Amino acid sequence: MLNRITRQTPAAALSIALTMLLASGVNAQEFVSTVKAENGINQAASTSQKRVTSLAQQTSDLLAEYRQVVRETDSLKIYNDNLEKVVMDQRAEVVSINDQLAGLEATNRGVVPLMLEMIDTLDKIIENDMPFRLEERRARVQRLRDMMDQADVTASEKYRRVMEAYQGEMEYGRTTEAYAEALPATGQTVDFLRVGRTLLIYQSSDQVTTGWFNPATRTYEDLPNRYRLEVKEGLAIAKNEKAPNLVTLPVPGAGVAQ
Repeated sequence: MLNRITRQTPAAALSIALTMLLASGVNAQEFVSTVKAENGINQAASTSQKRVTSLAQQTSDLLAEYRQVVRETDSLKIYNDNLEKVVMDQRAEVVSINDQLAGLEATNRGVVPLMLEMIDTLDKIIENDMPFRLEERRARVQRLRDMMDQADVTASEKYRRVMEAYQGEMEYGRTTEAYAEALPATGQTVDFLRVGRTLLIYQSSDQVTTGWFNPATRTYEDLPNRYRLEVKEGLAIAKNEKAPNLVTLPVPGAGVAQ
């Protein structure tokens, strides 16, 4: 039996070898197919992973963009709410200004005639007053008349200037001054001494001429020579050249010595 097996060994070995080779070939093909399939799965998984990663990044970017849009929307809503309040306040302010303008127009209709009347009255006061600084005061009245026709000067500013002119006239009644001016009667420049609104005396620089404005006759008249030194001293006091002192000057009245 051993001899039989021995004799059959080469053929059997060949058969076994062929069988093994055939089996090995089959297993190799399956192995190669398995490897290829596994590689395909790995590649597909890698591709899928890349897609998942890309989608996740896109989702993250979209989420960040969405959050940014939400923040901007909230900010815009807050800004719009505040802007709406500002617009409403401005509208209320416009209504208030229009109401004030309407009231101001009504006030102007009453104030403007009053101011014109005050200017006319001031003009009459000056013309009937002592004629001191007459041209200067007349020019002030004329400026007030011109001002009333100027559209670029507000009503309040016009009223202020009219009242300022009245205050200036009132100050004349509480002050004393000396100034040089031409004597209307002769054109000679003399020194005038004004004592309030009560007395207006003049004297030439050489003291030859001494006179006063007589409110009773409304003319310039010469004064007796006894007033020459008194008037000179009064002028010096008014010019702050001498200390204040008592001087004898004529007082306007019905019986002034000539």
